[in-house]
Amino acid sequence: MTSRELTGFLPLAERAGDPARRRLSDLAWRIGFGAIGWPWLLASLSGGRKADKRALLDELGLPHDALPHLGSWKADVGFLRHIVREIARLRPAQVVELGAGASTLIAARALALHGGGRLTSFDQHGGFADATRTWLADHGLKADLRHAPLTSESEDWPGRWYALDDLPDRIDLLIIDGPPWSVHPLVRGAADSLFARLSPNAVVLLDDAARPGERLVARRWRQRWPHIDFRLMHDGTKGTLVGRRRDMTVPVANDNEGAGGWRHLGRAAAIAALISTGWIARGALGEFPQAAQASPFLDEAAASHRAGLLRQNMASQVESAMLNTDEIRRSTGIVLPRFPGNWQVNDVQLFPTPDSPAIAVSIVTPAGEQLTFFADRAETPAGARPLLARRADDIIAYWEAGDMAYALTGRAPSRRIMTLAAQITPRA
Repeated sequence: MTSRELTGFLPLAERAGDPARRRLSDLAWRIGFGAIGWPWLLASLSGGRKADKRALLDELGLPHDALPHLGSWKADVGFLRHIVREIARLRPAQVVELGAGASTLIAARALALHGGGRLTSFDQHGGFADATRTWLADHGLKADLRHAPLTSESEDWPGRWYALDDLPDRIDLLIIDGPPWSVHPLVRGAADSLFARLSPNAVVLLDDAARPGERLVARRWRQRWPHIDFRLMHDGTKGTLVGRRRDMTVPVANDNEGAGGWRHLGRAAAIAALISTGWIARGALGEFPQAAQASPFLDEAAASHRAGLLRQNMASQVESAMLNTDEIRRSTGIVLPRFPGNWQVNDVQLFPTPDSPAIAVSIVTPAGEQLTFFADRAETPAGARPLLARRADDIIAYWEAGDMAYALTGRAPSRRIMTLAAQITPRA
């Protein structure tokens, strides 16, 4: 529910058509989760770094003023990058979006560049749907934008849900950016009514996934849909939940019956009381934000180095020394930096990770040092200045550039690895 115009912090008012008891119940939930979630709501005012937004628009061939206002109720750059990345990887035929706006523009442009699939977008505000349709037309883009008022009920989830019609039988990518939490903190959970339509290898993207309400939604989705792997990504200001479908079966019995609502409300009130005294009940609502962990990324970087060394010693393994950075960027969304001209690239491979493929490049320096450069989207404690880590005999220098994480792995002394890492320069 966003347009290209500047939007306020509070969402548009909805018509009050619910019974008084229902309105009071939803109000109690909003007050309770407002007390808990205000840090996440404040963080959502930032749409991400301007440099990252410009890089995203450059990647899509859109002018820098195409996204004039991010933040508030708009998607952030991290979420938009996930949309572009998945469309480039999946080449989806059918994309369904709940909540129109900036994500609609980005998804429509990514589809135009990668296969030309169909985008069907629903929004509860007819005016926003019309404004978004004009926004897309100004950039030569099209989508099937529909007004879907919040008049439906979900048997499994609280709050009002979209009046959806004429949905595709098979959905390859499901983008969930609405309804807003002000309807009910758990309202987006009802999006799982569409999960049975997901095609093999389909992907679900949930925006604002770091908020307490969405964390409860994610917890229950994991229980109800064990054949979808859900992973919370912290590569934006608001967090993105990425779900990847495996073999879909019917969900198990839901856990929102009987006194479940009162139980959650009591939990929310208790946590709000704890917060008022300065404590956060870590874990009470699931996985709360934690310090960035580099371990999985570093383990994967070290594993890619060992695999690269093994491949080079096996005559049966065919190496590919062709480094096509443009193709890698288009296909995976991974941006590789520039290596020194006197470095020899011996092998370039996709490296599987739990989220999506990373890139591993086997390199030999003029001094004969065997290195592996590893690139993926990951959150680490590092910034632009490299940090050092060790995995067995491997020394790893790792750093971040925008939403990319890089690692250079070798068995040279730490100081030498840092010197070599400093010779790698960002790509303009």
